[in-house]
Amino acid sequence: FSDPETVVSWGPPNECRAFAVAGGYRITGHWPFASGCRQANWMGAHCHVVEPDGSLRLNGSATPLIRTLLFPAEQATLYDDWQPSGLRGTSSNSYSVEDVFVSEAFSGTREDPEGRRDPGPLYAFTQQGLYAVGVAGVAIGLAQGMMNEFAKLAQTKTPRGLERLADSVMVQDSFAHSTAQLSAARAWLCHVLDEVSAKAPREGAIDVESRAQVRLACSHAIENAVEIGNSVHHSAGVSALFPDSPFERRFRDLHTVSQQIQSRRSHFANIGSILLGHRPNVFY
Repeated sequence: FSDPETVVSWGPPNECRAFAVAGGYRITGHWPFASGCRQANWMGAHCHVVEPDGSLRLNGSATPLIRTLLFPAEQATLYDDWQPSGLRGTSSNSYSVEDVFVSEAFSGTREDPEGRRDPGPLYAFTQQGLYAVGVAGVAIGLAQGMMNEFAKLAQTKTPRGLERLADSVMVQDSFAHSTAQLSAARAWLCHVLDEVSAKAPREGAIDVESRAQVRLACSHAIENAVEIGNSVHHSAGVSALFPDSPFERRFRDLHTVSQQIQSRRSHFANIGSILLGHRPNVFY
């Protein structure tokens, strides 16, 4: 996949199964959330693997393995069913395949970060950690975009019976706090990524402590971005309500981000457990 025109999209396991056969796998199933599938040259499916004897293939934690199988996009049937309140531009439609053969060479697993082949520091990160970084970046960008537009609005808007927004002490205080809050979240995330990258091993994956730091910085950034977006949306008043405003779509997108798996509040508890000395059997 060194071709720069190659784009890969894939969906979650969704309890679909790949049947192990000579030289690879045969898959039939339906998957949701294939972000970018309309631009993809290749598709992928995360599947549980059924062995020839009917048993499920297990991973190192003795739980059913999830294997990722890649195949040309034209072998998949795409469905126009992605109509959420926000992030519609990701085109995260569902798709299905019918009895598609995938060779072993076009399969892999994100459950074994120790099995990396490239020595670059990027490949020492777990796939789930990289997902979190991407979602955090989107959240930060949306919140910053809302703040930039509010700064413009504040120069011209005078709410009925009040002073110009830019002259309001309450607005000034809130905007300054939001600026510091978002800048701090962004800076800490970049610091953690730089620090972890600098010490990333050439073989294997970053350790559990580093994974926890990446996850914590991402979760913190997402949570703060949503909080700032809410504050800016409220401060903008009715100017934020209409589809042609620079706030409405960003607000919907930001709250769609907040519902994504990378934004779970439970991540903080899992990280806190690690920081306090507990070692989970699995942590990506």
